[in-house]
Amino acid sequence: MTASIDQRASFEAVRYAQAWEDADVLLGAFHKRPGQRFLSICAAGDNVLALLLLDPREVVAADLSDAQIACLRLRIAACRTLPHGAFLELFGARPSSRRSALLTEALAVCDGDTSAFWQALEPQVAEYGAGNVGKFENYFRLFRRYVLPLIHSRSTVESVFEKRDWAARARFFEDRWNNRRWNLCTSLFFSRTVMGWLGRDPAFFDHVEGSAGAHVRNKVRFAAVDQDPSENPYMRTVLTGRSADVLPTAWREETYQAIADRVDRITVVKGPVQRAAKGPFDGFNLSDIFEYMSVEETAEIYTDLFEQAAPGARFVYWNMMAPRSAPPSLAGRVVRLSDLEAELKQIDKAFFYADLIVEEKTS
Repeated sequence: MTASIDQRASFEAVRYAQAWEDADVLLGAFHKRPGQRFLSICAAGDNVLALLLLDPREVVAADLSDAQIACLRLRIAACRTLPHGAFLELFGARPSSRRSALLTEALAVCDGDTSAFWQALEPQVAEYGAGNVGKFENYFRLFRRYVLPLIHSRSTVESVFEKRDWAARARFFEDRWNNRRWNLCTSLFFSRTVMGWLGRDPAFFDHVEGSAGAHVRNKVRFAAVDQDPSENPYMRTVLTGRSADVLPTAWREETYQAIADRVDRITVVKGPVQRAAKGPFDGFNLSDIFEYMSVEETAEIYTDLFEQAAPGARFVYWNMMAPRSAPPSLAGRVVRLSDLEAELKQIDKAFFYADLIVEEKTS
């Protein structure tokens, strides 16, 4: 029997220092009514914060990693102590020469373990921002520094984010971006081997099939042509290292105060999501956890979560290269909301994923 993901992968360091799933899509997948109760993967914490915009009664955030929990706890502390602009400086969305001081200010309301964790990372926070100190963010930093200059000039990269209509974006992509160097370098740098060792954990690719490089190229084309890249914070961060004025949901000025007013509704739990807390829950933000699991393990954990779901509860998660969905044993009790999925996929700016799954408990 294959060991579970907590036995196969390391969770000691920050893997994701910011969210790489689009919270606008996440919020669009759930029912729009106040007073709900959500169970969410903690990850970096951005999408946990975003769920507060639905005015829930509680958001339970669970993770196997103390490091990822520390990311959420720092965000909660920053929301309590810092104005919006300072939050953006601390997490690296804005240039800053005072990140060390902002970190100290936020940590003043944190527990001892969280303070010790982030104090050890103070040099990296000062240089890059707390939202850029993860393994995945470092992977993209290496790409920008060493690989992207071999493919395109700085002016070409900046030109990606000029406002164009669809036809002009398609011409730009084919004439200036999609060259042989792009295809060769992405095949190498975004291979499963390199991505596993530098970006994610190698164990996260145990159940992946197909070419990771080809997948990335196809998704980049969708984000660069079919969508408007000038409005995409994730593409901006990957290619330039900064998001400019285009920000993810939880980092926007217009959402910041509502989130800050509700952070006390978050309950943080260390451990597997299926054992984080007792239901019933009205919604589940499962990130891409099933990507790392076998079909059998997915079925087991999904069934455990299903038993904690209220009638009409929704399960939201992403697949990148390993297709996963509700197990056959729950056929007739879970319905896939394909029309809603199709609508949300067209606006999903987190272009890495092959599929978005939205399912609802019917009985």
